[in-house]
Amino acid sequence: MTELPYLDGNMLDGPLGEMFAVDLSTATGRCAHCGTAGPVAGLRVYSQAPGLVARCPICVEVMMRMVRAPDRAWLDLRGTTYLRFPMPLDRPPGL
Repeated sequence: MTELPYLDGNMLDGPLGEMFAVDLSTATGRCAHCGTAGPVAGLRVYSQAPGLVARCPICVEVMMRMVRAPDRAWLDLRGTTYLRFPMPLDRPPGL
């Protein structure tokens, strides 16, 4: 069996940049704990920590954590099984 060719992670810059250039409040997220899917805008967000903590509105488990520094940001999505968001229809799939 031969190994399939691959590209390095730099190839993801364009596709990921396009995805995160959308309004993520319109995205649908699914809670990894209870399986509830709903809009990111419906999460319970707590800002009393050294960042933002977003919790599932049903089971109150953490779905997302975001911390911002002047020169970088951290995004932890361990409590989210997926984020689904609308994409413009004028682009071919995979781009």
